[in-house]
This record gives sequence, structure tokens and C-alpha cells, in this order.
Amino acid sequence: MKFWIYFSCIFFVLGTQAQKLKKPSLKIPTGVPSFTNRPLSEEEIVRGLKEALSKGADDASGKASKVDAFQKNLAIKILWPEDARKIESKLRQLGMNQLCDDFILSMNRAAEEASKKAAPIFIDAIKNMSVNDAFGILKRSDHAATDYLKNTSTSALTQAFQPEIESALQKVNATKYWSEISSTYNKLPFTQPVNTNLADFVTEKAIQGLFVFVAEKEKAIRNNPLERTSELLKRVFQKP
Repeated sequence: MKFWIYFSCIFFVLGTQAQKLKKPSLKIPTGVPSFTNRPLSEEEIVRGLKEALSKGADDASGKASKVDAFQKNLAIKILWPEDARKIESKLRQLGMNQLCDDFILSMNRAAEEASKKAAPIFIDAIKNMSVNDAFGILKRSDHAATDYLKNTSTSALTQAFQPEIESALQKVNATKYWSEISSTYNKLPFTQPVNTNLADFVTEKAIQGLFVFVAEKEKAIRNNPLERTSELLKRVFQKP
């Protein structure tokens, strides 16, 4: 009898151990990296940077093209050309404040109008990003991506913006205001004629303002986790 009790106990213990062996373990061994912690590949880094730049480009173009985006933003508001400030001063002395204010408004409206054309130009520059470009952007300062876009797209932006600015300047009456202002000033006695190329001036200022928006978005993506709206962006820009 004792033999059978002893024998049964052995079978019970062995059966229990067998059941434990059959159950899959849910614990991940320590020291084994998960998929999300594995090193990023070059291709993923390039894709992540392109995604970030595309978001920045779309965001910048959208914000810059809104009404009052330039006019009410003191950081980028377009004021009188430097060599024409004496005209503004003289006209305001003569009580022509409204004309001067209308001219400022018209230049900013032209910049807002032209900014609608920026996104496709940015996208072309982003498509040509190399692996070296991507690693450089990732390792450098908070505005490295903005600098990349400046270096690769300013020329194309200038060519695209120039006719748009000229058209926009006419559309919002800036050309008319400038013609009236310059002709009025140049008729005044003892004054030196001013011949500012208005389209060149507004084009340059519009592009500078556009990159302010790009830089703001880049900084947000780098420093605010909530701005990283995809898993790839989260991984590429995660802090060590």
C-alpha cells in the first residue's frame, strides 16, 4: 500500500512539471532588445527626416499663406525697404499716413499670396536628400533641417516667387501704391530719386519669413514629442 502511495506521488510531481513545461513563457529575457529599440537603418533615418521636412514644409506654406500671417507677425512683417525709409518719413510728415500704411499692407499681402507656391518646391528639394544629408540634419542643431532647405531650395523659391510676387503686388495694388509713392517723393525738391526694385525686395523678405515658419516647425518636432505624429518620427527624434 505504501508503495502505491509513493508511486502516485511521483507521477503527480512529474505531471505537474510537464504541464509547466508546456506553458509558453510570456517573459522577455533581459538583455534582449525589442524591435522598437533596435538601431535605425539608414533607410529609416532618411525616411524619417523626409517625413519631418515634409511636415515642416506643408505647415510653413499653410501658415505663411494665411491672411495676416506676415502683416500681424512682427518677426517677419515686411516694412519699407531700407533705402526707401526716407520716403516713408517724408510722406508721413506730409500727412500721407494712410498711403504709407496701405503700401505696407500690400507688400505683406503679396508675400502671403506667393507663399501658397512654396510646398511643391520644398518637396522637390526633400526628394533629393541623401543619406549624408539626413545624418547631418539629425546630428546638428535644432535648425539643421531648415538650413538644408535654405541651401537646396532658395534659388528655386526665388525663381518661382518672383513672378508670383509681381502678380500679387499688382493684385493687391502694391505696384500702384509704390508708383504713386516714388513719383510723389521724387518730385519733391532737394531729394535724391529712389529706384528700389519692389518685386526683388518683397520676394527676398517673403522667403525669409517662410523659413521662420519652417524653423518653428522643425524645433517643435525635435523638442515636443506630441509633434511626432508617426512611430518613425518618434524613433528618429527620440532623445537618448
